[in-house]
Amino acid sequence: MKKMLPAFLVGILCLSISYSQEFRITGTVVDELSKEPLEATTIYAESVKDSSLVAYTISDATGFFELEDRSSLKEMNLFFSYNGYKTLNMKITVKKNINLGTVQMQLQAEELKGVNVVGDRVPITIKKDTLEFNADSFKTRPDATVEELLKKLPGVEVDSDGKITVNGKEVNQVLVNGQVFFSSDPKVATKSLPKDIISKIQITDTKTKAEEFTGESGSGESKTINLTIKEDKNKGILTRITAGYGTDERYQANGLFNYFNGNERFSVVAASNNINSAGFSFDEIYDMLGRSRGGISIDRDGGFSISGLNFGYGEGVTTSNTLGSSYANSKKGEYEITGNYFYASSNNYNDEKTSRENILPTGSYFTDSDSNFEGNTVSNRGAANLIFDIDKTLRVTVEPAMSVNRTNSIDASNTRSSTVADGLINQNTRLATEDGYSRNFSNRLDLTKKFDTLGTFVRLFFNNNNNLNDNINELRTTSEIFGVDARIDEINQTTEFEGKSDTYEVGATYRHVLANKTFLDLTYKHRKEINKNAQSVYDFNDITGSYSDFNNTLSSDFLFENSQKMPKISIKRDREKLNLGLDVEYVFSDLENTEFLQNSTLSKAYENILFSGYANYTLQKGKRLSVYFDSDLNLPQINQLQPIANVSNPLNIVTGNPNLEPSVSNQLYLNYNNFNWKERTGSFIYFGFNFQDNVIAPVTETDENLLRQTTYTNVNGNYNHYGGVGYSKEFKKDSTLSVKVNFRPYFNFQKNVGFVNGERLDAKRNSFTPRISTSFNFNKILELEPTYSLTFNATRYNIESFDDINFTSHNAELKTTLYWPKNLIWGNDIRYNYNGNVSEGFVKDAVFWNMSLGVQLFKQKATLKVLAYDLLNQNINTRRTTGQDFIQDLQGTVLTRYFMMSMTYKFDQFGGKKSKEGNRFMF
Repeated sequence: MKKMLPAFLVGILCLSISYSQEFRITGTVVDELSKEPLEATTIYAESVKDSSLVAYTISDATGFFELEDRSSLKEMNLFFSYNGYKTLNMKITVKKNINLGTVQMQLQAEELKGVNVVGDRVPITIKKDTLEFNADSFKTRPDATVEELLKKLPGVEVDSDGKITVNGKEVNQVLVNGQVFFSSDPKVATKSLPKDIISKIQITDTKTKAEEFTGESGSGESKTINLTIKEDKNKGILTRITAGYGTDERYQANGLFNYFNGNERFSVVAASNNINSAGFSFDEIYDMLGRSRGGISIDRDGGFSISGLNFGYGEGVTTSNTLGSSYANSKKGEYEITGNYFYASSNNYNDEKTSRENILPTGSYFTDSDSNFEGNTVSNRGAANLIFDIDKTLRVTVEPAMSVNRTNSIDASNTRSSTVADGLINQNTRLATEDGYSRNFSNRLDLTKKFDTLGTFVRLFFNNNNNLNDNINELRTTSEIFGVDARIDEINQTTEFEGKSDTYEVGATYRHVLANKTFLDLTYKHRKEINKNAQSVYDFNDITGSYSDFNNTLSSDFLFENSQKMPKISIKRDREKLNLGLDVEYVFSDLENTEFLQNSTLSKAYENILFSGYANYTLQKGKRLSVYFDSDLNLPQINQLQPIANVSNPLNIVTGNPNLEPSVSNQLYLNYNNFNWKERTGSFIYFGFNFQDNVIAPVTETDENLLRQTTYTNVNGNYNHYGGVGYSKEFKKDSTLSVKVNFRPYFNFQKNVGFVNGERLDAKRNSFTPRISTSFNFNKILELEPTYSLTFNATRYNIESFDDINFTSHNAELKTTLYWPKNLIWGNDIRYNYNGNVSEGFVKDAVFWNMSLGVQLFKQKATLKVLAYDLLNQNINTRRTTGQDFIQDLQGTVLTRYFMMSMTYKFDQFGGKKSKEGNRFMF
């Protein structure tokens, strides 16, 4: 059977190709009156019988187009679509070469614009600053999510963690009908909404609501995707319900309810599981497989977040419960309202072992540790975005958000330090518990007034961010020192911490028009930051049997105040092909630190000039060159300033330095991207250069007992440079086979300065990762997605006694989906990871294999699925990292093999009628 299936598929492919013929259609598209070429005209061919898309292309700057493909059709309908012009169509007989010569298009009559039904099927429309795709033109498997649809779009990539890029630029928000869906996190919408309700996908440069109102151009650094719901699906109910149970008491249950009524939307999502899943994914095959968790990859097991709420602590196995709701409504020219609420609770546990080589100028020593952690979190978060247009020239925006979190955890560890020459030097056992409460409230208030249609406006704004943190920690440690000065040190204490942080910012911006599309912006901001931290440490008293002895040395009562005045002048020029911007900001900073218990005060004043700017040049449709540069002022963190010893890790006691100064980071970024619609190829290249002055660096002293004391100082010389290229190519043979290839190598060079036992340590870390991925889609029956990446890491030191560090890792993945026979869907996700340089006792490689088999039931209204997670029972979480003066191998708890049976049911009702489409959805 295993040998027959590939032969069967290859036979169908050969048979399909033999009955199809190549065709090539060429011509030049011009305006009927002016005879000017129409660049970016969409030319597409459809089947005469069922209007299914056969092929499409885009005209170049001269209006020339070339449409090539294979088809078994004898005749096709050929369409020409250009924004603002009548859609032109003609019936053609398919043959090898068809030259249409000059194709003339007529301007659309004003009253008829946007009324062409045929135009609604245009696969791609390129407007001034928007790229629009017709969702139905890109075929996906039944009940695919929006994420799967995005993977089919030219120039769009979605990685295994759900991160979306368009021609190399990251998508930082996904909107639904122009409104936020639960949160700006793109994955919430792309993983939960089905593709079949989407009409259009619009991709633009990210802009704030204020920039949209005033007509300002965005920086172009990131992209926004807007999903437009189909008109017949924009009034009704969309529901998904899933439940499953498996071996080892693994379970999952989640549901999604959406109510659409034009511009009004109400959504509810709920989930509960113990399989490290966020719970909002409704993918038919790979939902809740833990695809982004597990394996030997970094940070892929344990914690995750939704809408700013954290689940778990980043590692281990998490049991979570989620309930969220979202509401959106708008009326053009009057208001736009969005709001959401999330409740989340989670329990996380993780057993971890580490092996670490610590590097000193005189040699190395080794630290091995085993730890057990369990933590619980309960979170509530609510947020809203309220926009009111008082009239056409005046807008008020209010954006409040509030979150409340409660946490408790227990962490036990055993650590041993040794040298090759002397053996075991010290060992430490540690038990720490924490009970915490935090509350955050933030708000932004904007008032914008436009004075004319040329671009003059004034904006007043006020921001606040208020944080409260209360924690009670208990710490018990026993440190045993061996050798000549043998001793045992014990700590048994409790710490009560109260922290309050308030930040307020008020300012105004005035824009003056210097010339056509050239502006002068004058901005003034005043920011006030107040941090109050009170830490009371009590040692255990054996006589009273309680924590009653106040430890004045480790306690603190700290007040940090930072006042900044920031005048800024900006010049911007927004043209069709070239956008320029230059900002010069002068920052006056007044810092005052007061330590009441130690009766000390430190005041400092700083003045810094910060520059930033950008240039975006559009060479032609699909080709763009961008340059950005900016300067950032970074103030020291509270824990870096406090001159109070932190003894939570007795093997490394950390003390702050109140004399630290702010650091300045200067960054230059260059990006070029190009997408050739004719050849279906996309390419991009980017480089980033980051130089840091006065950076805050660690100063570490290690004594003969391998006990460390760490503080901080300011140094120069740090940098972080990075870059990469990307190339994608799409191949298509008729409607039977399509192939997409992506090649994306990237690199990183960085230098970090620190001090070890009185000597300056320069660590230069370089990494290079070539990555290639492909996807094959055969006749909507079989999908194959192989991926491979190889990472080289090298660290070099300026101290001769330090050995250079080199290590590599390999990652390979194969994802397969088979839709055969009818109503049966078989999915496999296989990953192989290899870390050849990890220490003895750590697993170097593993095959991580997830498999699911689903069958559609009840006229495709439901799907029964059987899932095998980690089929070979090899899932591990091993990784190697390097730091300023160490090499560390780590291995932690992961989900292990389990089997689960689940059922998913889909209920859709639009326009008062149940959906007549196949209700194909999977539990």
